[in-house]
Amino acid sequence: MDEKLFDELTASIREAGAIKRGRKKPSRSFEFEDVDVQAVRAKTGLSQSQFATLLGVSPATLKNWEQGRRHPTGPARALLRIVSAKPRLALEALHADRLAA
Repeated sequence: MDEKLFDELTASIREAGAIKRGRKKPSRSFEFEDVDVQAVRAKTGLSQSQFATLLGVSPATLKNWEQGRRHPTGPARALLRIVSAKPRLALEALHADRLAA
């Protein structure tokens, strides 16, 4: 490995450790608003069971999200934002295979 690259990697690891220990602030951070899952589901007109199936999660997970015991993260959060913004388009895209049959 190139010595310069190795030094950069080592410095990066040290910086990450300092950030984790609170000795240094990260250069940037990201905040995401919580998604009102129940309101998003209401836009679709689907039951909890149907909406859970649409998202690929268990009905229990969906209930936990709706009741605020847990919060969707990552791809689930992104999908919920898409469904919230364009419910009809999202439903059509997610079920295109069923519509073609």
